[in-house]
Amino acid sequence: MRYLAVLAALALPIAPAFAQEAAKSAAVVPKPAALIADGMPDIPAELASATRPYMENRGAGFAGWHPVDKSMLISTRFGNTTQIHRVANPMGARKQITFEEEPVGGAVWSPKTGDLMLVQKDIGGNEFYQIYAMKNGRLELLTDGKSRNGLSAWAKDGSLIAYTSTRRNGRDSDIYLMDPRNPASNRMVAEVQGGGWSFLDFAPDKSWGLVGKYTSVQKSDFFRLDLATGTMTPIGDHSRTVSHGGGKFAPDGTIWITSDEGSEFERLGTLDPATGKFTPRGPAEQWDVSTFDMAEDGSFIAYTINEAGMSKLRILDVKSGKVRTVDGLPAGIIGGVEIAPWGEIGITFTSARSAADAFSVDPKTLKVTRWTESETGGLDVTQNVEPQLVKVKSFDGLEVSGFLYRPDPAKFPGKRPLIMNVHGGPEAQSRPGFMGRTNYLLNELGVAVFFPNVRGSTGYGKTFVSLDNGPFKREDSVKDMGAFLDHLAKDATLDPARFGLTGGSYGGYMCYAAAIHFADKLRANLCVVAISNFVTFLENTQDYRRDLRRVEYGDERDPAQRAKLIEISPLTRVAEIKKPLFVVTGANDPRVPASEADQIVAAVRKNGGSAWHLVGTNEGHGFAKKENADYNFWASLLFWQQYLLN
Repeated sequence: MRYLAVLAALALPIAPAFAQEAAKSAAVVPKPAALIADGMPDIPAELASATRPYMENRGAGFAGWHPVDKSMLISTRFGNTTQIHRVANPMGARKQITFEEEPVGGAVWSPKTGDLMLVQKDIGGNEFYQIYAMKNGRLELLTDGKSRNGLSAWAKDGSLIAYTSTRRNGRDSDIYLMDPRNPASNRMVAEVQGGGWSFLDFAPDKSWGLVGKYTSVQKSDFFRLDLATGTMTPIGDHSRTVSHGGGKFAPDGTIWITSDEGSEFERLGTLDPATGKFTPRGPAEQWDVSTFDMAEDGSFIAYTINEAGMSKLRILDVKSGKVRTVDGLPAGIIGGVEIAPWGEIGITFTSARSAADAFSVDPKTLKVTRWTESETGGLDVTQNVEPQLVKVKSFDGLEVSGFLYRPDPAKFPGKRPLIMNVHGGPEAQSRPGFMGRTNYLLNELGVAVFFPNVRGSTGYGKTFVSLDNGPFKREDSVKDMGAFLDHLAKDATLDPARFGLTGGSYGGYMCYAAAIHFADKLRANLCVVAISNFVTFLENTQDYRRDLRRVEYGDERDPAQRAKLIEISPLTRVAEIKKPLFVVTGANDPRVPASEADQIVAAVRKNGGSAWHLVGTNEGHGFAKKENADYNFWASLLFWQQYLLN
């Protein structure tokens, strides 16, 4: 009888109040359970519906080759997170291999046999990566499950891996060796100090390894590590400020690296392990060599150069020194270069009109073969706008540049609003890749987007990248933003009364700083995982990265530097933030702790200001899960519509 009564009750008309509440609920986007939306409105369902095609694009990143069956590993997302897939042949079906709740972006097969695949992943974006072996469809933990670990290199015969781990004290990245088929073989081979260490490659006879210590973007040093005794011997003069990168052994024992020794830019060359002498090889490039890989037989090297943000792929014949350029790719960005044992070159390629996808290049014919074609929500991405390179002179005469994306003037006549988007790092560079969701701003709302490369950005030489170092030069980069804003305000196609600014990480600090220094030029600011107080940031960032950040920003333990760090911190001048602010935070962020956002949001509100705050409780330094990233984008659109466009 009770069952029949329930059915009868369900058949009754819905009460008016309940119906109204249901209609109201249906009109907004359900907030993901892991997000906390503080002081901000609900997201209208119609907004999510209007943007839907732009939310459904995905990319595919080349992750590696299988040494036997010649299949390709890629990272892509079909659900909520990026996972590892296998593609047997060009444009073949993508077979998913990992099925984890957390993103899995990197994987590597064992050399020679390909009998074992290793992957890295963290939990909730905390960046405390663990190393796993994929066995019978499951991930078997190889590390301690607590510390921060970094898979560095396989021995070329596939018998050993080298990795770094902070397990000893939570701070120092000691070096370990392990046969991953026998986890009990794990041993620490070198105890080090600091967090910038990596094991680069095994010598051909496995008696020693090349180890790198990263101190800053201007300084990195190499060591010879005896794998039997653990003795670490410096290679070259470590008192010099020189940047080294890469680090690969040829079959004959020759070490190939990149270095800016004697140059403004990173060049490809060889390193003498006895003397530390660097010898440039190949043509003298006027741009940085970004990445490279060597053929298994040592006959050729594939490398990329960063030419004003665009990539060029070149192939160096080691014996003759002859270099050829791959011309079969349009202007864009190349990453993930890896040469298969049979010589094929795997890469990831993206551009303004192409989502990231995996390609291969034949080193003999230079023919480019596409392996994946990622979905773009049904949109014709070939219609996306290409950026314009904008150069300006800053306050001190220094030339700085950036990429400006303009909406279609036929569809959006008149002066258009603009959002400046500042990259993080600061040792990074805005480059013209695929814009993803941001294309909605351009194509549907008619908002121009500008990506500046202020002083301190990489890609423009070692002098340029050092111009913002320390607390006493930090605000010079802030002034660069002002120079861009002044220049763009004079553009006849842009509306200076509707300028906004956003940025993440260090770009988030720049976002707060712009809200203070350029309050009269900006309508609103959206600041993501941002530094609000340099002193509290340095005191609370994870131990393993604190010294690395002190080199860039300054040392809060030094009284003079501490005073300057406090002086230039946005929190010190928070009373000057008068325009609306939107702050986005990852609760598990190991780089910029969530407390950096909490303190500035509280201070802005205490002063009577407007501050939206979105927190991802299962996210770290940026939102990696699709449902969270989607909601974040919708919230940002709502923010811009309310405070920039209206």
